[in-house]
Amino acid sequence: MNIEIEDVIIRELKRYTDHRGWLIELFRQDELDKELFPVMSYISETKPGIARGPHEHVDQTDYFGFIGPSDFDLYLWDNRENSPTYKKKVVVRLGSSKPAVAIVPPGVVHAYRNVGDVPGIVFNAPNRLFAGEGKKELIDEIRHEDDSDSQFKLDD
Repeated sequence: MNIEIEDVIIRELKRYTDHRGWLIELFRQDELDKELFPVMSYISETKPGIARGPHEHVDQTDYFGFIGPSDFDLYLWDNRENSPTYKKKVVVRLGSSKPAVAIVPPGVVHAYRNVGDVPGIVFNAPNRLFAGEGKKELIDEIRHEDDSDSQFKLDD
């Protein structure tokens, strides 16, 4: 799926369903460049109407999996001055209606909001450890959501 921001990848996921339920492959080593390989993973629940972000990373690439049971609006702003898509904003709906992985590189501001009626689950497998080895380093995050004058606003 072409997302129109340089280096951002949105890859729709295939759901394999049978009499037992379903399965979705979130990560395959043969489908990802080595520098993007995850070094940790986590799952978060976001309640309906709630947003996480916007924020960006200096070095970290996020590898988000939006699979449901709700839908999310994913907001992306290219904040990299040397990028051909600098200052471009894109919003895409992902989740139960369109399961997908979103790979968000450093310098791309991102946020997501649960737009469904039920809590939603988001998987993330970034290529950097949160707070570094042993959680002893500064967190690689620029938090725009804490700035009331930020240019990165979610549509209400």
